[in-house]
Amino acid sequence: MKTPSLGLVWAAVLCGAAACSTSVTAGPVKVTPEMQGAGIVSSGVTLPSPPLVTGNRKKPVASWGKPLPYPIVIADRRNNRLIEVAPDKRILWEFPSPNLKIYRGNEDVNFSMDGKTLAVSEEDNYDVHMVDYDSRTLIWTYGTPDESGKDEHHFNYPDDAHLLEDGKFLTADIRNCRVRIIDPKTDSVATEWGKPGKCEHNPPHTLAWPNGATPLSNGDILVSEISGAWISRITREGKVLWSVQAPGVHYPSDAFMTEDGQVIVADFVAPGQVVIFDPATKKVSWKYRVEKGDAMLTKPSLARELPDTHDIIVADDLRDRVVVIDRQTKKIIWQYGEIEKKGHTPGLLNYPDGFDLDVFRDWKSVSAPVSKKIP
Repeated sequence: MKTPSLGLVWAAVLCGAAACSTSVTAGPVKVTPEMQGAGIVSSGVTLPSPPLVTGNRKKPVASWGKPLPYPIVIADRRNNRLIEVAPDKRILWEFPSPNLKIYRGNEDVNFSMDGKTLAVSEEDNYDVHMVDYDSRTLIWTYGTPDESGKDEHHFNYPDDAHLLEDGKFLTADIRNCRVRIIDPKTDSVATEWGKPGKCEHNPPHTLAWPNGATPLSNGDILVSEISGAWISRITREGKVLWSVQAPGVHYPSDAFMTEDGQVIVADFVAPGQVVIFDPATKKVSWKYRVEKGDAMLTKPSLARELPDTHDIIVADDLRDRVVVIDRQTKKIIWQYGEIEKKGHTPGLLNYPDGFDLDVFRDWKSVSAPVSKKIP
């Protein structure tokens, strides 16, 4: 019997059965009760009409300041919904699943460049989507729900979802060990890095279970690989500008860049951590890790630096909450969701896995009470 490489063994230990595997499977998948989650649910809140888009990522609308400068859209994974929450914890917008067969288990969400469309990925439904924000409708799907595969129109655990400036859709196909850029206009793959069945770190030719692909402001893409904790900066043309192992990180999840050019990455382990480091020197400049108690993170999947305040916002998946951590004091200063209390009514989440900031709409001008304020 051939002995698997250390990289394969490490990846299997880190990923477990749910995230990645050492072989490429194809065909229908068994839908478990966990994958169905809570079914089709809603908060029940009467939603206001969204304000017009007046801001963008470079020139956001007016900040709310600390503790959370902008509302956030949360991919509430096991509630099968997207939900937008204001800094004062009112529910502003919601998109429940229109159909569990097609839309289930949304785990990453990001606004398009114009703020009018949301890109969504669904790992264990094996597809990706676009949702129109204003009409709250599903407008595009790629992949085949409940079927894994490696051909052009299939995924095997797609993670991360971004709409690029040219309208193309970026995602990481974990178990197929590839990153894809898809053209929604033609329903075809425009760019593909990596090769199904060859899960080795040699970007862009081969990738070792990539679970993050983040577009940067100049068009480059930040790719995170689970095995080896590699973070690589790659141009759209496929040139690797740098590739480094995240220091002290076991399971890197969805790396982003900070305003000053460092890398911020969540470590999807328990207890979890968030690490900020300089990719040139690999020196850690900031780290958050708590061993126990309410301040502990359990398998956080996403961490980002907040604009304006520069504090850190984290999806704390297994504790059913999204938190903001003060950059200076390392204290949790804002939280939506209750620790390990799953639910879909106001104030509760069920495995929140991703989020994006709504810097596009001045929700501060919408003062009418649309839901009770959550403490």
